[in-house]
Amino acid sequence: MVAIAWGMAVAPSRGPRRELSHEKIVEAGIEIADRDGLAAVTMQRVAESLGFTTMALYRYVSTKDELLDLMRDAAIAVPPRQKLPQPWREALRAWCQVMRECYRAHPWVLAIPRRQEVLLMPNAVALVDLGLQAMAELALDEEQKMAAVLTLSTYVGAMVGLEGELAVEPDAEYTAEAFAALGEVITPERFPALRSMLLAGEYVGGPPSPEQGLEAELEFGLERILDGLERLDRELRESS
Repeated sequence: MVAIAWGMAVAPSRGPRRELSHEKIVEAGIEIADRDGLAAVTMQRVAESLGFTTMALYRYVSTKDELLDLMRDAAIAVPPRQKLPQPWREALRAWCQVMRECYRAHPWVLAIPRRQEVLLMPNAVALVDLGLQAMAELALDEEQKMAAVLTLSTYVGAMVGLEGELAVEPDAEYTAEAFAALGEVITPERFPALRSMLLAGEYVGGPPSPEQGLEAELEFGLERILDGLERLDRELRESS
């Protein structure tokens, strides 16, 4: 699979080599996932969309899981010659935005389990490398920088996933009567920290608008992660 992603796999000696390729198969899978969701991606449907038999696909891709991994890597492609601003906080914000745009364009990516092998695929490598470039001036060691990459990528993915889930919900409407009824069971004794927030409408609201999304929440969390990295960087410099 890694060899396929890097373009090093040899085309099968038998089968429709000229008309079919790993790239065409992955592109067809992505088109189906974008249009109908990840569950709609089957080897049979991908084959039919290309005008081939399922058996023909298996000469290029051994399993559906392998196809999904190839689709995932293709979907997170970093724009060519991606440049990052300075200083490092702005660079990491820009890097997170690159990931966010990929996930928003292909939200099904978030539903594919990330196995260790996929980290060796070209676009995953490029994305991680870009994140490490953003932290080049920090005093963190390599292990700490990789942990920061994992933390930020997981956070951005979770927020995009939440945004997608909320966007498909019907508009939530809570009347004064509904909140009054909740007030009888959500008491200060049972939920002392949450009660005032919930009854003020801060805990449950309608889905985010396409224009705003979860911008404020995402920015708040991102800034706190960056604050932590900045503090760690300062502590490491002071102790050296």
